[in-house]
Amino acid sequence: MLNLRQSTDTGATPVLTVDFARNVSEVREAQRLRYRVFGEEMGARLECSEPGVDSDRFDEHCVHLLVRDDATGEVVGTYRLITPDVAKKLGGYYSESEFDISRLDHLRGRLLEVGRSCVHPDYRNGGTIAMLWAALTRFALTNGYEYAMGCASISMADGGHVAASVYRTLREKHLAPLEYRVFPRCGLPMDHLDWNLTTEIPPLIKGYIRIGAQICGEPAWDPDFNTADVFVLMSFSRMSERYLRRFLANA
Repeated sequence: MLNLRQSTDTGATPVLTVDFARNVSEVREAQRLRYRVFGEEMGARLECSEPGVDSDRFDEHCVHLLVRDDATGEVVGTYRLITPDVAKKLGGYYSESEFDISRLDHLRGRLLEVGRSCVHPDYRNGGTIAMLWAALTRFALTNGYEYAMGCASISMADGGHVAASVYRTLREKHLAPLEYRVFPRCGLPMDHLDWNLTTEIPPLIKGYIRIGAQICGEPAWDPDFNTADVFVLMSFSRMSERYLRRFLANA
């Protein structure tokens, strides 16, 4: 468990704790936060087992990380982790609905999927994600998972031009070798988009790159979220030594 202090946008200094969801009620808290961020804020079309709850067939089998504000008890950040055993049981990882990842078959026993990442808007100052990554890193290394992967989203509110331009920037320095390439099942029509806009890499993707992750190919279009998703792969052995020491010190 982590107990770290950080400042919010309001200038307050809450005590935040990260831990694993231990029961159905705590998973529901994560699902409600996901609905607030993905459904209400982003306008995504979500599977809902009940009003205000984002859920799918993976949730009951997954590991859920929760960041909680100790003063209010509210869950303010979450990650969902799909282990190799769960992926095998359910016929694949969530990412496989968007990408053909057959070139990564030799990694499956050591491959942890990270997804459904979201943070309450009042806590998006980087510290909440850092706490989640500290817990994720300790969990992965303790259980022998060498790689983390998942889909990272770029808004397509403009029709995809920004997403294409972000991908152009990413592929220049952060594209994985050919043997780790994946292929979108529903790709962006790259030939019909403007690749040359001056854009900022989204903060979450920038954070992944900073700690050593690579992009494994062209983006997929997720129509439910109306986002372009890039497939991100990170080897913990390639993680920046600076961040590895930081995460393990805090986990």
